[in-house]
Amino acid sequence: MVSATRESIKELTLALQQATSGDGKLAASYKNLHRGRPEFVSERFLKARENNVAKALKMILDSLHWRIANDIDSILSRPIGSKEIYDSILESQPIGMTGYCRKGRPVFAIGVGVNGFERVPTHKYIQTHIQINEYRDQVLLPNSSRKVGHFVGTCLKILDMSNLRLSTLSRIKVLTMISTIDDLNYPEKTDTYYIVNTPYIFQACWKVVKPLLHDRTKRKIRVLPGSGKEELLKIMDEDTLPHFCRTDSKHKDRPTETCFSPSHPFHMELWSYIKEQSCMSKCMAPSLQKSFHITVSQPREEIQTIEEQIQSSVAHFGDEGCSEGSSLSFSRLTMADNKDDDD
Repeated sequence: MVSATRESIKELTLALQQATSGDGKLAASYKNLHRGRPEFVSERFLKARENNVAKALKMILDSLHWRIANDIDSILSRPIGSKEIYDSILESQPIGMTGYCRKGRPVFAIGVGVNGFERVPTHKYIQTHIQINEYRDQVLLPNSSRKVGHFVGTCLKILDMSNLRLSTLSRIKVLTMISTIDDLNYPEKTDTYYIVNTPYIFQACWKVVKPLLHDRTKRKIRVLPGSGKEELLKIMDEDTLPHFCRTDSKHKDRPTETCFSPSHPFHMELWSYIKEQSCMSKCMAPSLQKSFHITVSQPREEIQTIEEQIQSSVAHFGDEGCSEGSSLSFSRLTMADNKDDDD
């Protein structure tokens, strides 16, 4: 991976100051983005653009214009709707925050295998995802930095692939939109993606997708055996582990309330924060607040290619006559050209 050099960070930070100084909205959005650490923003975007200052500058400016056009800086004061709608989103898009690793980084858990994206319109899932991103950057990371006594600017994500089915992969469009938003506007905010509880359908798709990933992305992804508990305990305490990492069994003893539950402290605190911000900005009550649509840019070529490959694989599996509940067999999937083994 190409690192961001000190000289490039300094050059980009100066270029951004000059580019935003003559535009009030641009300057305000840039200030909200860097939150007192402009060099960290420069470093993140430089890493995403192979230390190319010109490309990183364009990427940041494009992101700032996206933030302004979609009013991202005030998204935490715009409730998604009623609490019932928010709960429906969480029930069909399982995500939660379980605590912090020993370095102070927030640990997010994502139930990829049980994503539904069917309860509400797509733009509400997008809005919720961005709100969690902004809450992480504006609240969780600053609070953690103060607590541990040093700057914390990134997080960890644990992806649970339990119950992954063809129907989940067929909804790749929504996942692509979310990935594109993160790729273009929140680069280098996740240090590592830990993938656990992988069924064979994931392993088959992973062999197709992995060679398409940029080396920078591949280094961030770790596919762990089983529930990943043994490896994850090296970087976090046991009470930070998500429920799906606590055992290698088929969740026979799964607690009734998990980090995905709308009543989990993280989601209750996030909802309360949005309501408070809404009142402070004199917005309408949550039950009457209208949602808004987020503009999503076209994904870069790497993400588009991955989406196409997954869709092709799903179609191929369907042609093989695989049913949702059956044991899937992909022995006829052609991977002879792929020389890259799983992690």
